[in-house]
Amino acid sequence: QVQLVESGGGLVHAGGSLRLSCAASGGTLSDYPMGWFRQTPDKERQFVAAIRRGGTTYYADSVKGRFTISRDNVKNTVWLQMNSLKPEDTAVYYCAADPSRRTYFTSTYYTRAATYDYWGQGTQVTVSS
Repeated sequence: QVQLVESGGGLVHAGGSLRLSCAASGGTLSDYPMGWFRQTPDKERQFVAAIRRGGTTYYADSVKGRFTISRDNVKNTVWLQMNSLKPEDTAVYYCAADPSRRTYFTSTYYTRAATYDYWGQGTQVTVSS
């Protein structure tokens, strides 16, 4: 079974940047589409960004232009670079992997939490105003 471990969260002032990392073990990351989701106590888990096996990326409208998802299959790691952070970005951020090996050409598949079977433990991101 694949294990995902997020790191890089913390407290940052509005306008600052953070870089989240997701390290995988027990599997080959290149086999899986990967996603980043975030969750606050009063909201359900929301899509942030995703990257397909071939490198195609998707972003939530709220983060597009500010966040960048990338992957290094040699290092078995996925990153989320977050720039121009806003207080609204405050949440626990989760890394997720889809082991199904299915190929979809619509973005909706990759933006749904139910798509992903493997999840990390989460890392807290807090953006102060």
